[in-house]
Amino acid sequence: MTRHDVPLRGEFIELHNLLKFCAIADSGGQAKVLVGDGLVTVDGEQELRKTRKLYAGSVVRIWDHEIHVLPSEA
Repeated sequence: MTRHDVPLRGEFIELHNLLKFCAIADSGGQAKVLVGDGLVTVDGEQELRKTRKLYAGSVVRIWDHEIHVLPSEA
């Protein structure tokens, strides 16, 4: 399992943008397809909302990637 720790730059990040930021998807469109295909879980639950807002403490999983959303470093 590959772990990614992503500190927020604002209050939240949208799911499709997080997948793009972590280079799991090459584009926002590809990220939306991955979510729409049911390949992504957020906090252990399947997530189909492409623009779901993720806050500090959220854990996203897809394939062998686990992404931890961390509080802002500011």
